[in-house]
Formats: sequence, structure tokens, C-alpha cells
Amino acid sequence: MQVTTVGLDLAKNIFQVHGISADGTVAFNKSRRRAQLLDFFKNLEPCLIGMEACGSSHHWARQFQKLGHEVRLMPAMYVKAYVKRGKSDAIDAEAICEAVTCPTMRFVAIKTEEQQGVLFLHRARDMVVRQRTQLSNMLRGLLGEFGIVIAPGIGRAVKFAKGVLDGALPSIPDVAIDVLTNLCNQMVALHLRILWYDKRILLEGRRDRQVMLLRTIPGVGPVTASAIVATAGDGHQFRNGREFAAWLGLTPINRSSGGKERLGRISKMGDRYVRRLLVAGMTARLRHMKDNPDRADPWAIALLERKAPRLATVAMANKTARIVWAVLTRNERY
Repeated sequence: MQVTTVGLDLAKNIFQVHGISADGTVAFNKSRRRAQLLDFFKNLEPCLIGMEACGSSHHWARQFQKLGHEVRLMPAMYVKAYVKRGKSDAIDAEAICEAVTCPTMRFVAIKTEEQQGVLFLHRARDMVVRQRTQLSNMLRGLLGEFGIVIAPGIGRAVKFAKGVLDGALPSIPDVAIDVLTNLCNQMVALHLRILWYDKRILLEGRRDRQVMLLRTIPGVGPVTASAIVATAGDGHQFRNGREFAAWLGLTPINRSSGGKERLGRISKMGDRYVRRLLVAGMTARLRHMKDNPDRADPWAIALLERKAPRLATVAMANKTARIVWAVLTRNERY
């Protein structure tokens, strides 16, 4: 029986494969161990393989493409609608096999090893940034018990930590001084590590033409540009800029019905990391516009006159996402 479509339910060690023929007849639905998976697909004629976009999916997609198969990745939330009653690996593999043949299904672009390497860098940096924020909050809370207040901003917290290490110790008990010194050492070390990640991202971005093109957009810095290229690639998987903005979760939820258009809140259903970077970039741009009104964008100024600052920054991020898509797909400067 000629297998034309295979649904693969990924796992750590035990994988479930569900194959069907051209007329929809089930050829197999069985499990394979990790060490057996590549050999199993080597013995199959080139076919369509569907998988959920999850951990290790891009790696397996590249391996199957080398064997001559056509591979399509799908968001897991879109596959769930095809799952019948119950929950098992066999049912999930069957649902994946059915979903991958749907003509209206939306697919995820397969990332290259270079893209995942840059994302490796971004994920590590994001973790260290969160750790620095947690440590800053702990310092503020502990010192607040002694009436010592650190000014707002992560820079002020790092400056305070450096001052403690240089000998500017507050008037608190000796045991608290020992703990404070330890925490300040950790704070400065995390800050220096983030600076290293920033420099490495900047260095990697200079080698990529698409990153340099995105940096010509106002409010898009080296970290944001690098994250967008590593996550979305050349952007051709999106039909237009609005699809890209919706994928990032920057568009309002549509609840229109009966000929009446009803738009709700911003969906926030897309890539959280890139969306956060874009909004942070637009916040910095808005602050720069207030300090330099002669360089401000008239559209953004008019928007700020009728909307709250946070609403304005999200709207600016939405517009910038559409500009990003245009720059990526046309491969030209802003």
C-alpha cells in the first residue's frame, strides 16, 4: 500500500506514526522509538509528513526533508480541533494526519539551524534578564524593611549594587550586610552577562543583511531585529503585513456578527517575546518623541493626542510590525 500522508506525534522517546494511502485507507498507526524513527522513514517512499510545531519539531523536519519527504508543521492549537473523543498518542497522530491535508490549514515555516542558534542566544538572554529583574525586586523589598529606598529603574539598582561593592554600605545589621554583599555580587555579575549577550547579538546581526535592513526602521534595535529574523525568517509565510501583526498578537480580537463589526481587546495570542520587544521599542521611541518633538512622527503625535500612552505604543507596534513584514518580503531598506 502506497503511503501518501503521515501524521507524526512527537515525544521524547516514543513516537506515534499514523499513515494513510491516497484513498484515505489507514496503512499503519504504530509507535516507534527515537532510535528507530529515521530508519522507519528511510524505508518509506517520499510522502507528506505532518507534525505539530513543538519542541524538536524543526530538527525532525530538517532530517525528514533530507530523506526527500515533504514536511509541514502546524500550530498545536489548530490540530486540537481534529482530535476525536479521548486522548492518546494514536488519536493525536490520527488528528495530525487529518489536519495536515486541510486546504485552509496554516503552517509554520521550518527554521534553519542558524535561526535556532540565534534563538538559543535570545532565550538565554531573556532568562538572565528575568533573573536580574527578580534580584532587583528582592533587593528593593529587603532594603525597604530598613527604610532604604532604591530609585526606580534597573540602572539605579545596578548602580546601588556597584556602590555597595565599592564600600558604600548602608547602616544595617552585620548579617544583613553579608547577605546584601552576596546579592550585589550576583546583581553585577548578571548585568555583565546581559551586556555580553547584547554584544554577541549585535555581532551576529551585523553578519545578516535582513537584520541590518530591519534596523533602518525607527524603534527597531539590534535585539528586536535579530529576534524577528530568527523567528519569522523572510516573512513569506504570511500573505500580508496584517497577518504578521496578528501572528504577533498585536491586532484586536474580531467578534463581528450579523453584519456588525465588533473589535475587542488586543489578542496577545502570538509570539510573546517578539511582541514584548516591539512594544518596548515603541515605548522608547515615544519617550524620544516627547524629548525631541521636531523629529516626531505626525501620525504618532496625532495618535497620542487622542489615546493613552500605552494604547499608543501598542498601536505603533502594530504599524511597525506591518512595516517589518514589508521590509522582509521586499528585501529593501525602510
